[in-house]
Amino acid sequence: MNIQTKPAEDAVAIVAELGRRAKSAATALRNAGTMAKNRALTEAARLIRGEKAAILAANAKDIAAAQAAGMTSALQDRLLLDDARVEAMARGLDDIVALPDPVGAKIEEWTRPNGLVISRVRVPIGVIGVIYEARPNVTADAGALCIKSGNVVVLRGGSDSFHSSRAIVELLRRALATAGLPEDCVQLVPTTDRAAVGEMLRAMDWLDLIVPRGGRSLIDRVTEESRVPVLRHYDGICHVYVDRDADIAMARDLVANAKMRRVSVCGAAETLLIDRAALDTHLMPVLARLHELDCEVRGDGEVQKRDARALPATEKDWRTEYLAPVISVATVDGVDGAIRHIADFGSQHTETIVTDNEATAARFLGEVDSAIVMHNASTQFADGAEFGLGAEIGISTNRMHARGPVGLVELTTYKNIVRGKGTLRP
Repeated sequence: MNIQTKPAEDAVAIVAELGRRAKSAATALRNAGTMAKNRALTEAARLIRGEKAAILAANAKDIAAAQAAGMTSALQDRLLLDDARVEAMARGLDDIVALPDPVGAKIEEWTRPNGLVISRVRVPIGVIGVIYEARPNVTADAGALCIKSGNVVVLRGGSDSFHSSRAIVELLRRALATAGLPEDCVQLVPTTDRAAVGEMLRAMDWLDLIVPRGGRSLIDRVTEESRVPVLRHYDGICHVYVDRDADIAMARDLVANAKMRRVSVCGAAETLLIDRAALDTHLMPVLARLHELDCEVRGDGEVQKRDARALPATEKDWRTEYLAPVISVATVDGVDGAIRHIADFGSQHTETIVTDNEATAARFLGEVDSAIVMHNASTQFADGAEFGLGAEIGISTNRMHARGPVGLVELTTYKNIVRGKGTLRP
């Protein structure tokens, strides 16, 4: 029976079968040339464009179910596909085709006094499991990035996006077959049963890495239960700090973009930090623009004194990823206060400073310990495509292996190649 349509009674058997197929496909993909991988991705982009109606019809089923379940409008926005977003998926695949293949790239090489020549060469990680919620575009991005980096991928999308993800995966599998590569290089867990997630987290015999993308409850479960190494994408509690030396018009527009361009993305700003020295000059122009855009403002005492529409903020607000048109606003004592606030309450995702003072910016960039730190740029640029990576499998808040947008290079490891001339160790 085809694993894509197998019923969900037995999560153990389903995941075991996924593993068997993944291991079988891994050798062929690891040894595949760049031309074959690019051919698969080019064909996948063509199919996504050509089968747009089928993708949108599948997505409509997911949206209808989400509406019936009372999903918030912000989360529905994450789930929604339209013509532009389908085209963006296809364009993302085209972008990945244009990127250099990291597999086989030489990282470094040196010669020892005994004549041994040692080099480190990039190789695929192996078999990657991606567990994610809502966003169907992750299906295309993760599948394409893994194909190009030589990794077999097993996708476990959320139940909310099940129909959309299945439609996209079937196109990726067709494209792989056209390129002469095993269809099982990309697989979708064919059940919404959460028991399948538990089985993946214990699959040390065939999974080399787990990448979770979603809310805190999903990330916490994967982090706590997984016996497979985890590349973690935690909360996006992103900050914008408006310094006393910020251009007021720039601050107004940048905060509005960072918060309201798309409130449902992980790079959306959740907390605005305002320099105490800029309260009477910068605060109200920035907040007035947010109010115009129907953003709810929750502020500390200093903010509430100046903005009658601001609701009181509590410490919980500083720790909240709203993913909604809500922003918390805290007064800080200069860049030192901003750095301390981010260290105390941030998730080490993305932070930005708005200032014309290069020395202050240098302190912020150097001392804020987050995966992405910016100067005079919107936090919404926290995105693999915007970094020139083609797409991303997530924004890693880990410290080990990869940090920030996880693209092709971050989905590889390396092996050491040693060349001698009959060299013997004394």
